[in-house]
Amino acid sequence: MEKMSRVTTALGSSALTGRTMHCHLDAPANAISVCRDAAQVVVAGRSIFKIFAIEEEQFVEKLNLRVGRKPSLNLSCADVVWHQMDENLLATAATNGVVVTWNLGRPSRNKQDQLFTEHKRTVNKVCFHPTEAHVLLSGSQDGFMKCFDLRRKDSVSTFSGQSESVRDVQFSIRDYFTFASTFENGNVQLWDIRRPDRCERMFTAHNGPVFCCDWHPEDRGWLATGGRDKMVKVWDMTTHRAKEMHCVQTIASVARVKWRPECRHHLATCSMMVDHNIYVWDVRRPFVPAAMFEEHRDVTTGIAWRHPHDPSFLLSGSKDSTLCQHLFRDASQPVERANPEGLCYGLFGDLAFAAKESLVAAESGRKPYTGDRRHPIFFKRKLDPAEPFSGLASSALSVFEIEPGGGSMSWFVDTAERYALTGRPLAELCDHNAKVARELGRNQVAQTWTMLRIIYCSPGLVPSANLNHSVGKGSSCGLPLMNSFNLKDMASGLGSETRLDRSKGDTRSDTVLLDSSATLITNEDNEETEGSDVPTDYLLGDVEGEEDELYPLDPEHVHPEEPEYVLPQEAFPLRHEIVDTPSGPEHLQDKADSPHVSGSEADAASLAPVDSSFSLLSISHALYDSRLPPDFFSVLVCDMLHFYAEQGDVQMAVSVLIVLGERVRKDIDEQTQEHWYTSYIDLLQRFRLWNVSNQVVKLSTSQAVSCLNQASTTLHVNCSHCKRPMSSRGWVCDRCHRCASMCAVCHHVVKGLFVWCQGCSHGGHLQHIMKWLEGSSHCPAGCGHLCEYS
Repeated sequence: MEKMSRVTTALGSSALTGRTMHCHLDAPANAISVCRDAAQVVVAGRSIFKIFAIEEEQFVEKLNLRVGRKPSLNLSCADVVWHQMDENLLATAATNGVVVTWNLGRPSRNKQDQLFTEHKRTVNKVCFHPTEAHVLLSGSQDGFMKCFDLRRKDSVSTFSGQSESVRDVQFSIRDYFTFASTFENGNVQLWDIRRPDRCERMFTAHNGPVFCCDWHPEDRGWLATGGRDKMVKVWDMTTHRAKEMHCVQTIASVARVKWRPECRHHLATCSMMVDHNIYVWDVRRPFVPAAMFEEHRDVTTGIAWRHPHDPSFLLSGSKDSTLCQHLFRDASQPVERANPEGLCYGLFGDLAFAAKESLVAAESGRKPYTGDRRHPIFFKRKLDPAEPFSGLASSALSVFEIEPGGGSMSWFVDTAERYALTGRPLAELCDHNAKVARELGRNQVAQTWTMLRIIYCSPGLVPSANLNHSVGKGSSCGLPLMNSFNLKDMASGLGSETRLDRSKGDTRSDTVLLDSSATLITNEDNEETEGSDVPTDYLLGDVEGEEDELYPLDPEHVHPEEPEYVLPQEAFPLRHEIVDTPSGPEHLQDKADSPHVSGSEADAASLAPVDSSFSLLSISHALYDSRLPPDFFSVLVCDMLHFYAEQGDVQMAVSVLIVLGERVRKDIDEQTQEHWYTSYIDLLQRFRLWNVSNQVVKLSTSQAVSCLNQASTTLHVNCSHCKRPMSSRGWVCDRCHRCASMCAVCHHVVKGLFVWCQGCSHGGHLQHIMKWLEGSSHCPAGCGHLCEYS
C-alpha cells in the first residue's frame, strides 16, 4: 500500500520531493544505483537492465539497455554502479566474468562502451573512484581484484587477495589511493592502488564470509562491514590495528550496508535470505532498529540513499520484481513496540530490574519496607538529545544486592567434589552421598538418598531362624512393618480361624490372631490415650475407611451381647494365633483356658521376664516377601527428579540419574536428560570444577553430552622419545610405538593430569614435576633441557 505523505528537501539550488512509492519490474533485480543528481535510478539483474526517472508521484521508465536480438551473458548483471562525476557513465559486473562500461551519451541504440574480460569467474562488485573519472575497480569470484583505466583496453594492475573470492570492493572517500576489499574467509584487506604486490593491512572481521562494506562519508577511518554471521561491525582504521567500534546483531546474513547521509551513527542494512525487511540502525543502540521498511515481499538485493546529502529517501530493489522509494517518515519504528522492562539474575544472586523511567520516578519517594535490607541501587543513562526515539525506550535500572553471605554456593562446590557417582555398589553410593548431604546441612537431600537406598537396595528375605519373635513391652526388638492390605479381601473359608478370642469374665483380651500385615501395638504407660487412664491397644492395618488410621481395641467397654469379633476373610493363609498373656499373677494359674503353646514357643516364652506388663507375640509360619518391586517406585522417583530440577537443583537430578543408571533413565525422555546434563555441566564450569565436569560428561549416556569433551581438545605434542609429532589417534607414537604419557620421574603411565615441557616434550604427573622443579630446573628425564612450565 502506498503511503501518501510527501517530503520536500532543499539541497542547494534543487529540491527533492516525493513519497513512499513502488513500481513493478519485469524481472528480479540484483543491484541498483542512483545518478548523481538523484533524478534517475538504474536497475540491473539477470534479465533486466533499465533506467527509471524518479518523479514526484511515480517511477517512469526512461531507457532499456538490454538491446539486441540474441540474449548475451554480458547483460546478465550481478552489480551495477553509476559514476558520481559523469552522469553518462555506468559499469556493470556480469555473471560470466566480464566487466562492461556503458556510455549513455552515445547516439546509437546500443550504449555498450567497453568490455574487460580478464576475470575468469563471476564479478561480484564494481566500483568507480569517487574523484577520478577514468578509474574502475572490480572484485571477482576468482579471488582477484583489477583496476581498470577506461582510457586503456586492459587493466593497469591486479591485486591478489590470497582467498577464494572477493565479495566487495570500495574506494575510500577521504583517502585517494586506498580501497577496502572483503573476502569469503572473513578477512578484510586494505590496499594502496600504487602497490599491487601486497595489502597494507589485513584483519579478520567476521566468522564466515564478509559480503559487504562501506566507508563512512564523514569520519575518515570508519568502515562498516556485514557478513554471514548476522553481524554489522564498525571498524576504526585510523589506529595501528583495526579497532572494533560498534557491533550490531541482526537476524539474518547481511547482504548490503549503507551509511545514512547526514546521520553519523545511522546505517541501513538488508539481508541475503530469510528476512525481507530493510533496517536502519543506530550503532549506539545495536539491539533495536531505529526504523524498518516492510514493503518488499522477497529478499532485498540492493539499497541506495537517493542523495548523498539527503537522509529522507531510500531506494531499494528486490527479488519480488519491485523497485521502491521509502520515505523515512513512513518507516515503522520497532522501538515503539519494545518492552522497556527487563529482569535478570546475576551469577551470585544479584537481581537487576529495568523499568520505564516514569514508573521509577513515581516510585522514587517510596521507602523499602523495614524487613528488606537489600536497598536498590539506581542507574540512569544520560540521554542524547539528538538520539531518535530516545523518550520511547528509555529505562531506569535497579540492582538489588543480596545480603552478605546469603548467596554463598559453597555447598554446591563441596557437594560436587565429595559426591560419589560410580565405582561402588549402589547401596554404598547412596549411603555416602546421604552422609555428604547431611554434613552440609541438606537434610532433605540426605533423606532422599536414604529412601533411594531403601527402594533399590532393600535386604532379601528374612532368614528362617528369625521367623519366631518374642516381643514384650519394653523390649528393644520388634517386628518389621509389612505392606498393608484390605481386610475385606480375605479369602473365603477361613472364617472359623479369624476370631478375636476373649476369655470369659476377663476384662482384657487373651489372644489376638493377626496376619503379617497387621501389628498389635500396646502403649507404654507414658503413651496412654489422651483423656483416659487406661492403656489402649491399637491395631494397624488397612480396612474399609480412611487409610493409615489407628483402630483402638478398648477391652474395658465390651458389650456383653457381642462376645466375639469376627474379621473379614483374609487373602493370605493365616498364621499362628498371637497370645497376649494376662497381666497379674492371678492369671498364671488358669492354664486350662490358655491356648496350647508349642515346645519352641514355650522355650522362647520361658526366656522372657515375667512381670505385670508382660505380653507375648508369637509367629510360627514363614513370612512372605511382601516387598514391592523397584519398578513400582519409578513414577515416584521420576517425579522427585523433576521436583529437584524445577527447584533449580540440577545437581541432585543429574547425580541420581547417574547413580541409578538404567533403573530410572528409561522413564525420562532424552531431551530432558540432555537439558539437565548441560545445565549442571555449565554450573560446574562456572565454578571451575573441570574434573567433576569431565566426569559427568564421561558418565553421561546422552550422545549430545558425551561428545562435549571430544570437541576442541586437540593437543599438538611431540613424542618424548623420537620427537616426532604425535597423531590424533592416541598417546602411542606411530614411529617408535612407545607411550608418550610416561612420567619422567616415576616412569609410570600418567592416567590423570599430565604436564609436559613444550621444549623437550618430557613430562609426567603434575605433583611429581612440581616436586622435582623445587630442587632442580633441569629436565628429570636427563636430556639436559632447562624446562619451563607456565
